[in-house]
Amino acid sequence: MFAKAFRVKSNTVIKGSDRRKLKADISATFPSLSAEDLNELIPNKEELNIVKIYAHKGDAVTLYVLHKQPIFFQLEKQLFPTVYALWQYPAMLPAFVTWPPVLQKLAGGADLMLPGVVVPPDGLPNVDKGECCAVTLVMNRAPVAVGTAAVSSAEMRNSGMKGKGVNIFHTYMDQLWAFGDKSQPPVMPVTNSPAQAEGESEGEECEEEDRELKDSSVPAIVETSCQSMQELRLDKHVVLKEKEPVEDKEGEDANREEDSRSPQEQMDELLLQCFLHALKAKVKKSQLPLMTGTFLRTHMISCCPKGKYIDIKKSSYKKLSKFLQCMQKDHSLIQVKELTKGVDSIVEVDWRNPVLCSFNIPEDFEPEKKPEEESEASEVQYQPPEITTLYGVTARLEPLFQDAKKKKGAPLKAVEVRNIITEYVKNNELVHETNKNYVNINPTLCDCLLEKSEYQEVEKLKWDELFSRTLIRMQECHEVLFPGQRPVVKKGQMESIDITVASRGSNKKVTIIKNLESFGLDPAVVADTLQHQVQASCVLQDSPGAKNRVLVQIQGNQVQQVGKLLLDRYKIPRKYVQGLDKAPKPGKKK
Repeated sequence: MFAKAFRVKSNTVIKGSDRRKLKADISATFPSLSAEDLNELIPNKEELNIVKIYAHKGDAVTLYVLHKQPIFFQLEKQLFPTVYALWQYPAMLPAFVTWPPVLQKLAGGADLMLPGVVVPPDGLPNVDKGECCAVTLVMNRAPVAVGTAAVSSAEMRNSGMKGKGVNIFHTYMDQLWAFGDKSQPPVMPVTNSPAQAEGESEGEECEEEDRELKDSSVPAIVETSCQSMQELRLDKHVVLKEKEPVEDKEGEDANREEDSRSPQEQMDELLLQCFLHALKAKVKKSQLPLMTGTFLRTHMISCCPKGKYIDIKKSSYKKLSKFLQCMQKDHSLIQVKELTKGVDSIVEVDWRNPVLCSFNIPEDFEPEKKPEEESEASEVQYQPPEITTLYGVTARLEPLFQDAKKKKGAPLKAVEVRNIITEYVKNNELVHETNKNYVNINPTLCDCLLEKSEYQEVEKLKWDELFSRTLIRMQECHEVLFPGQRPVVKKGQMESIDITVASRGSNKKVTIIKNLESFGLDPAVVADTLQHQVQASCVLQDSPGAKNRVLVQIQGNQVQQVGKLLLDRYKIPRKYVQGLDKAPKPGKKK
């Protein structure tokens, strides 16, 4: 439910009566909590907020937030504790045990399947269908997920532990967890866990020293299981890079070790190598901020060893954004920010980071022989975004779209609007009896589409006029879809790339290009390309009145060259490029 970002509707301080009601509801729902526990969870004199949100699928959820930490959430009048509350009181809910790798699937939005459940020696917890329950990891009693039982415990056993076990609503590392202080799960060792039971049965004949050694290793195992989702093992990768085969036999052994690793592990290592190589040898401070897509295309790919290629989908990260987030959060190598909506950029690099300083560029790496050709090849890989014109349902037209279950603000394509209106007319039998080209106006159509002066005069409309009136009265918006990214819906028309010619000093002219970021174009790359093409001075400047936007300024009237670059090379649709008419006329001096 919280795998994707949610939208906050309101955030208010709870009233005294609501606080008492919340305490009573929690006490009734979770009887294992004592009065002291309730007072600690819901203090009487400390600020507690009610935050109403909409999940990405449209579900209305109420959060109860104490000291900026969500402790409970309410969905369809049922209360659920968050992982933050469960880490304080882990016995609040019956818990199912699973393995650490399963947590990654749960955090991505999957439910807990019964084959992934580890059955402890004392059996499964007794739960009924729909009862609130938690999920923990082997060797750690700290809950990492919350949900409801898909079936009862008896049905789980009768099914042979097959099928769905728990419907997951909230997990550690999802967006609800990120709404708090993003703390890590505490280490809570489990007694009589399956792993411990197995170890005890195998080591019954061992001496006391061996037992003490195993016991001392338990916290380390617990901590490892908690951090298995986010640990990259940078040290291991760096050591692999620094080792060089001295003899042929050692080289063969190294190849065998590489072959023994899974393709996913090999791709992770290649990603890390190209990432460190690009930061150390390619990226300069003057190039920042640098768009992440440009960083991958022009820097990381060029650092790939001969005979290998980068395919992020074959890595454990699956997306470039997740890989860069790991480099930022876990290893503090870079800082990534969303300077433009939907487009991430690298804004800072820690060149003094020990990992980056200790990285050595492979000796067998062959630098590009023809950098100009390489840059052209990388530029060809740019794909323009797909831009779709949409129409949002307004409050006035909401009754017209009620049957189609489209609420206010719902974005629709023109074809979808046409189909919904056609279906509405047919369902209400509004087609004119004698002339099928006309539609009779009922009270709903009258209120939605007619002006007050037309109420008594217009009794029917042509189909085309009916559609056009509907579209005119809708909120114009658009959807931008960049390759490999989620579509972003924005209000209004798509912002065009603006090309202007300005005068500087005594009869000198410059060409200014704005809004390149809207189309995923890096202004620095465009400026460098134009500078080589026209052999003229080119600079980047902050765009006045637009925060975190950069404009390109090139000497002379270069509108024709800029237009050729945008239309022919980057394939930007002509309707989204303004100012092409300012190109110098043939025979006139620029």
